Amino acid sequence: MLNKFSFSKLLIFIFFLTLILSAQPKPYVLLVSFDGFRWDYLNRDITPNLNEVINNGVRASSLRPVFPSKTFPNHLSIITGMFAENHGIIFNHFENVETTATYSLSDSSAVRNPDWYKGEAFWTTAEKNGIKTASFFWPGSELNDTNRRPTYFKKYEHNLPYKERIDGVIDWLKLPQNERPHFITLYFDDTDTYGHEFGPNSPEINKSIKRLDGLVGYLNEELLKIGMKDSLNIIFVSDHGMTEVAPSRAINLENILKGFNYKIGGTKTVTMIEPNVDDFDSVYARLDRNQNHFKLYKKESMPEYYHFNKSDNIYSILLVAELGWSIVNNRQLSIMSINDGGGNHGFDNNSIDMHAIFVANGPNFKAGYKTGSLWNIDIYPLLCKIFNIEPNKNIDGKLERIEFILSEKTLTEK
Repeated sequence: MLNKFSFSKLLIFIFFLTLILSAQPKPYVLLVSFDGFRWDYLNRDITPNLNEVINNGVRASSLRPVFPSKTFPNHLSIITGMFAENHGIIFNHFENVETTATYSLSDSSAVRNPDWYKGEAFWTTAEKNGIKTASFFWPGSELNDTNRRPTYFKKYEHNLPYKERIDGVIDWLKLPQNERPHFITLYFDDTDTYGHEFGPNSPEINKSIKRLDGLVGYLNEELLKIGMKDSLNIIFVSDHGMTEVAPSRAINLENILKGFNYKIGGTKTVTMIEPNVDDFDSVYARLDRNQNHFKLYKKESMPEYYHFNKSDNIYSILLVAELGWSIVNNRQLSIMSINDGGGNHGFDNNSIDMHAIFVANGPNFKAGYKTGSLWNIDIYPLLCKIFNIEPNKNIDGKLERIEFILSEKTLTEK
């Protein structure tokens, strides 16, 4: 028979044993972005290292970007689980309609100003739950608010050699256990840069694809050296695809709206117009009469599938260019004539040319699993599931659209 003292000790022992057995080690996740890496670049038989990741992990046929299919809006959508109209970064360059302040990816003070960002990035959600995070470049990771950025982060250096970026990630993973980040982002621009300059079907883009695949091999070698290859989940994504453009497929907006005063914003692929109030009907009618190779919308009648009319910074008239066409002014048209060919993105996000990649591998993912298209806004709730933490309540992403790619053990963990 156990006396009361022995019984109490037994209960305490059982309690702590239960805690030890039930405690799961925190996962590690590295989220890698290959900017502008179109979904079908994986089908060119020039990516042996990525193929190895796919064979032992998960590949989606494509990753659906949000509208517009531009770099900053989609990186923010991936990391917040929100459409651009909700997280606030509607273009790479736009103005605050109320204050006339300008946001631009080339303006570091604007990029670091937290007032522009309406969503909660995953690193913020993780940090709130006691998970250390790090970012070797990602839009929104450099905010001048310590509560809204990772524990460790690097200010963007466009020309920093790619292997140095990987070495920096490895150095973070070599930190002592209590200092080591469990979620890390990593970014490379290569396929976007060469896709713009030479187009998605050029020899130059194939060299770029091979270059990035070589970095995947280098990353795997370095992870093996530090004993982390089998314990790290790696997710390779891109923000958008790319399509060919040409001067022969240009819409000269300056000619169409000659004689009117108006503000213009957005891009060559999705153009916003704010006419003088008295000219609104006339400007819209002129655009309607000349509607050729673009779709014309009033802000309030923007199709729901675009999820692009809630932000106060979206102008009252929008033009969405047909795939491969560009909305330009006289100066832009002359530059296009000089730089014949090339590629662009930002078009209708439902177009397959705008779709990106999703490849994942690691202990929390299924092995040898292929699926159809995924939505990039669902990556945020997926990350929350992997780390077993509650997502922010205001997201647009849905876990049920993506969780089936996780291992059975991960799906059943509470």
